[in-house]
Amino acid sequence: MPVYSEKVMEHFQNPRNVGEIEDADGVGELGNPTCGDIMKIYIKVKDDKIDDVKFKTFGCGAAIATSSMVTELVKGKTLEDAERVSNAAVAEALDGLPPVKMHCSNLAADALHLAIEDYRARKEGKGPIGKVETPEHDEDGHDLSEHA
Repeated sequence: MPVYSEKVMEHFQNPRNVGEIEDADGVGELGNPTCGDIMKIYIKVKDDKIDDVKFKTFGCGAAIATSSMVTELVKGKTLEDAERVSNAAVAEALDGLPPVKMHCSNLAADALHLAIEDYRARKEGKGPIGKVETPEHDEDGHDLSEHA
């Protein structure tokens, strides 16, 4: 069983910003069919800043903790600053994740980026972008199916 930092355990046991925003300006939904984690992040934008952000996650403790941390990292930030939140920044903010769970930080950051993309698409009249399934390999070619 992976060893988690105190911060990961805190965000898993007491997640921040759980729920959904009914009239969200942008929604990012991401699922990994291999591990079964599904994340949905809702954003409300005001004056080009993330005024509110909430999430719903079905997944392991690391998936819940990374979703919680992403919401904490971007609340009140400009869209541009929020787009710069990387999977490494999420993992670092949680004092690290076991290597086998690093994909969770990818899902959380990517779901946020999709919510911002969705917001922009709606603003341009292109409508919502929908759900995305993550690939079975990360950008470095590592097999994402090798985790518990």
